[in-house]
Amino acid sequence: MSRESKSQLRRYVEIAIAFVPWVIAMYTLYWLDYSETWTTATPHRGKTSVAILASGMLLTLLLHTWLSRRKQ
Repeated sequence: MSRESKSQLRRYVEIAIAFVPWVIAMYTLYWLDYSETWTTATPHRGKTSVAILASGMLLTLLLHTWLSRRKQ
C-alpha cells in the first residue's frame, strides 16, 4: 500500500469515527420509538428529540474538528 493510499484510508476512517455520535443519537431515537417507550402523548417529545439530535450533531462536529486539527 502506498503512503498516499494509507493517508486517504486513515482520513476515511477518521470521518467514519467522527460520525459515531450522530449515528448513536439517531439509533437512540429509533430505539425509543421501536420499543414504544415514547408515544405521541409523551410530553416534550419534540423538544427532547431535537436535543438528542443536536447533541449528536454537536459531538460529531467537535470530534471531527479535533481529529482534523490533530493532524496539523
